[in-house]
Amino acid sequence: MTEASVREFKMPDVGEGLTEAEILKWYVQPGDTVTDGQVVCEVETAKAAVELPIPYDGVVRELHFPEGTTVDVGTSIIAVAVGDGAAAEPVREAEAPAAPEAGAAPEAGAAPEAGAAPEAEAAPEGRQPVLVGYGVATSSTRRRPRKGTQAPAQAAPPAAAAIQAEMNGHGPTAPVTRERPLAKPPVRKLAKDLGVDLATVTPTGPDGIITREDVHAAVTAAQAPEPSAAPAAQAPAPAPAAPSSAPVSYDTARETRVPVKGVRKATAAAMVGSAFTAPHVTEFVTVDVTRTMKLVEELKQDKEFAGLRVNPLLLIAKALLVAIRRNPDINASWDEAAQEIVVKHYVNLGIAAATPRGLIVPNIKDAHAKTLPQLAESLGELVSTAREGKTSPAAMQGGTVTITNVGVFGVDTGTPILNPGESAILAVGAIKLQPWVHKGKVKPRQVTTLALSFDHRLVDGELGSKVLADVAAILEQPKRLLTWA
Repeated sequence: MTEASVREFKMPDVGEGLTEAEILKWYVQPGDTVTDGQVVCEVETAKAAVELPIPYDGVVRELHFPEGTTVDVGTSIIAVAVGDGAAAEPVREAEAPAAPEAGAAPEAGAAPEAGAAPEAEAAPEGRQPVLVGYGVATSSTRRRPRKGTQAPAQAAPPAAAAIQAEMNGHGPTAPVTRERPLAKPPVRKLAKDLGVDLATVTPTGPDGIITREDVHAAVTAAQAPEPSAAPAAQAPAPAPAAPSSAPVSYDTARETRVPVKGVRKATAAAMVGSAFTAPHVTEFVTVDVTRTMKLVEELKQDKEFAGLRVNPLLLIAKALLVAIRRNPDINASWDEAAQEIVVKHYVNLGIAAATPRGLIVPNIKDAHAKTLPQLAESLGELVSTAREGKTSPAAMQGGTVTITNVGVFGVDTGTPILNPGESAILAVGAIKLQPWVHKGKVKPRQVTTLALSFDHRLVDGELGSKVLADVAAILEQPKRLLTWA
């Protein structure tokens, strides 16, 4: 019987630029049989929770880290015996050279290739992780076991030098019955969601690796939406258990320390970077939205919106999109390196969402091109996916402007901080019945306060005021959605 070889599956860079991820849950144990494409674990990055599929068939030899451990990208997390003798061999520790040093990563500007062997040297010093899909900031990496867990078992990677070159199932492989296109797990999910057969895609990456651009090129060749269209969301990952909310006994506990990691850590770093990089300006306007609220109720009865989420946020989002169309220069970003203002001719509309992991801002790709029912559908999917903790990293990348609805917490308004790389963010306050002068008489009307923060390098007071005034005018007279669109 042919002796099985051992492959080490290493923590991939699922977010294109991340340096570490926490293992939330293992779905397999030593001795379990796994197949190509089977999800073996769920990890949390600085962007979202992501499922990791194994890229080959075999039997699990060892899990190198317990749940709750933060592992550097490029570090082996699971050993799998592959080959004809895999099923017959007992589970044992792999004997081989040590895994690559934690922190090893691909060269700057390129996502790590799932099949590439790590270099002997450490990653370039200039490499920076992408934070919450907004931009870059430096970050330290360390392994952080949860309290109550044992230290990870120290096992060495594979037994042969040839196998050392294999990573995530690529490189020199054991004989298989079929050829499998080379691509990272996120690229495979993208291709699956877009209906693209990877076997028909021409690879342009190093060593024949299929990239995201290759998948989008295949879609374009089939006369599908252009590559700039939104990458499809990855298959949803199960929502992790929410942090314990047991009441604190003030008789015994003076303090509680909560580790800052994952989404919360990335959000904190991104907000500090934004606050001290972009010169913020915030303007306010209070507006009578009674007619908008009546329109919301009418749309709920419209058969075109059957089964869709219809609420004030839908019309506020549409109002902002129309205002951007009338004032396109606000939809831009600042390129510090090139000293250029980059005006975007598309709107990826971010919606701030509070989740068990912290604040995240997924965005609706090409929101400017959607009809009102399509926008309602996208908003519903975005919000429900975020609340379940299933937002994919792709959904949080590439935003251009954002809406944050602080009104759901009963707050009148606020001064929101820009998402790094974006030019504006609109805060929507609570909608309340208030005394308002209407047609010369004081009447109870539905009133809210809007606040628009913008980057004063990109947006001067005139432009910011026009955008905010347009949004307010549409919400006061929603028929302008027809006359201005």
